[in-house]
This record gives sequence, C-alpha cells and structure tokens, in this order.
Amino acid sequence: MIINIHSVLLRTIVTSYIQRVFLSSENDMSFLESDVSVSLTSIFMKLVGLWMAADQYEQRLRNISVTYNLVAILFALYLQTTDIYYSWGNFSACLFSVSNTLSLILPLLKIFILLSNKEDFFRLIVYMQRNFLQGNYDDHERKIVFGCKRKCTFFICFFTFFTMATIVSYIAGPIIGNIGKNESDRVLPFNMWINLPLSMTPYFEITFTLQVLSLYQIGVSYFCFDNFLCIMNLHLAGQFKVLQYRISTIADRVIEKEEKKEKLIIDSLYFSNKCYTTFKKYIRQHQALIAYCRKLEVVFNWIVLEQVLMFSLLICLDGYQILMADEDIKTRSIFSFHILSCLCQLLMFSYSCDCILRESVSVATAAYEGPWTLPPMTISGRMMRKDLIVVIMRASIPCCLSGKGYFIVSLETYTSVLSTAASYFTLLRNNIESEIMKHD
Repeated sequence: MIINIHSVLLRTIVTSYIQRVFLSSENDMSFLESDVSVSLTSIFMKLVGLWMAADQYEQRLRNISVTYNLVAILFALYLQTTDIYYSWGNFSACLFSVSNTLSLILPLLKIFILLSNKEDFFRLIVYMQRNFLQGNYDDHERKIVFGCKRKCTFFICFFTFFTMATIVSYIAGPIIGNIGKNESDRVLPFNMWINLPLSMTPYFEITFTLQVLSLYQIGVSYFCFDNFLCIMNLHLAGQFKVLQYRISTIADRVIEKEEKKEKLIIDSLYFSNKCYTTFKKYIRQHQALIAYCRKLEVVFNWIVLEQVLMFSLLICLDGYQILMADEDIKTRSIFSFHILSCLCQLLMFSYSCDCILRESVSVATAAYEGPWTLPPMTISGRMMRKDLIVVIMRASIPCCLSGKGYFIVSLETYTSVLSTAASYFTLLRNNIESEIMKHD
C-alpha cells in the first residue's frame, strides 16, 4: 500500500515537473524538425556499433566498433577481477571493485542480448522512424509528439550528463592526485597488477591512455541502450495517446473531411459507413501498436530483468562508498555521480514503461467516450458498436514491458528497487558494525 502511494506521488511529481519545464512552449513546433534525443543517441549507438549500415563499408565499421567495445569491457573486467583477487581482505577495496564489476556486466550483457536480436531491434528503430517520428499529424497530434520528444530530451540529457560526470570523476581523480608527485608515486585510474614499472614513462602514459579510452567506451555503452529504450517507450506511449485522440474525434474528422470536399453529409447511411471505415483504420493502428509493444518486449525482456536485479545492488554499494567507506573525496565524488546516474536511469526506465501501461489502458476510455452514439443503427453502425466493445475489452489489458514475465515494469518498480536497496544497505551496515564490535 505504501509503495503504491509512493509510486502515485512520484508519477504526479515527475509528470508535473516535465510539463512545467519542458512543455511550457508547445507552440514552438520548430523543435519537431530536429529531434535532439534521437540524433544524440544514434551517434552513441554508432560508436558502440549497434546501428544500421548503408553499405558493406559501414557494416565493417560497425563490426569493428562492436569488437572494440567488447574488448574494452573485457579488459576492464580483467582489471577489476584481478584487483579483487589482490585486494582480498580489504573490505572497502573489494566492494569498490565489485561495484565497478557490476557496472561492467550491465553493458556487456546488453550488447550480447541486442546482438542476438539485432534484426528485430533494427526493425523497431526503422518502424519508429517511419511511423512515429515522421507520421502525418494534425496540430493537436503534433503537440503530443512534441511533448514526447521533449520528455526524451529531458531524461536522456540528464542521464548522459551524470554518466559522463562519473567518467570524468574516474579520470580527474588520478590527474589531480598526480600533481607534484614523483614518477614512482604516480597512480592510474585503476590498479593493474602486472610486473612492469607502470608509474614510469612511457608505461604510465600508455597505460593511462588505454584505461581512459576503455572507460569512455564503457560509459557510452552503459547509457546508450537505455536511452534508446526510453525513446521507443515514450514515443510508443505517445502513439497510444494520439490514437485516443483520433478515436474520440472520429465524427469530427469525418465531417471535416467531407466539408473540405464540399460534400454535405445528408445520408445517414453514408455517414455511418464513413465512420465505420475510419474506425477500422484506427483498429488496425491499435493492432500495430500492440504488435510493436510485443516485439519491444521480446527484444528487451532480458535487459529489463537484468537491470532491475542489478539496480538494487548498485545503489546499495554506491551508498556504502559514499556514506560508510573510509575513502577520499575522489571516490566519494565518483560514486555520488554514479548513484545519481543509477537513480536517473531507473526513473527514466520505469517512468517510460509506466507511460506505455497507462496510455494503452486509456484507449478503452477514449473509445467509450467517443461519438459512437452518433452513427445510426445501420449495418455499419451496429458493426461499429460491436467492434467498439472488442476494442474496449482488448485495451483493458495493458501493454507493458516485463522482466522475462516475472514482473511488470512501472513506477512501482522504482519504489520497490529503492526499498530493496535500502534493505540491502541496512543489512550491510549492520554486518559491518557487528564485525567492528567483535574486534573491539
């Protein structure tokens, strides 16, 4: 009950904030011409290598990018696992490496999952570009799509900023710490346990560059997939909202269309047939959106399961590094940005899925509130009413994304994950305090 109340409050706060800050100038339709969120995310997706290729040359570049990305992640995993091995017994150092390792496993699994579903993933992108971003909309529908694009920009810019700030914190700490030190005392962003004088020139410069390049590539792969999932989710929810508007204004659209042709609607049978024809077109649109959501579920259900399971651990470990570990300001700043990134990522992920759930169910309400009483009881009128009942029954089953069928993602997921992370943190703190008391 408490979680439900928290999720409702969270939904209200997030929605009102976005509307106040980002939807205050809805008349500025020039923003529709350049979608910042899609443009920015597509650049990062190309860096990772999971994007469409126009020819064989581009495909080779994509393959090289994917290979480089996998090598960078595996190289970082090697560094963290060896650091755990050599730091065993130092609890804080091990938890630092474990937190880094979890952050590496997330993008690695996402890459493998999307590579195995690459064709379906590309079809989802192409369908969204052709039918969602470049659709034929009237003024009200353009405002809906405009709002979706601004929401995407809001979430993606914040999430990308916090992730990049985390990367900069990893890099800036050693740079600042090495100022004024001798060559033998210089430190790298991450420990490397090999029998080489890594603090000496040129080993230090080469190793530092390799770690920075790997870190940047890992950071890009950490957020780009979630960014694109957020874009697809919010635009899918926006299309359900567009469908609601179209269904609720069927009669107005038919009348407006016929008036433009300078043809008066006098025959009730003609009006009924036109309404039913338009309604069938919207039914097909509804079916297409449901099919798109199902395909989205097939491609991303393992990623959803992975993320929800990992988020609680990451937030717990980040909280430990910030609040309890005896670390310097560099480590605290790293994990401060990282926990903000996790919270933003979780909110973006759960809110976008919650939008799909709510807007898909609202189609039933829009259909019931539509002008279905206006068409006369002709054959078309009766068929329209029967089909309307079927639409309401189908729309009452929400479209959603789930974690491989184990749970449905909504804003309740956000509060549940935070509650679980707080429980993990409490257990970790109690265990540490009990160990300290034993030694005392």
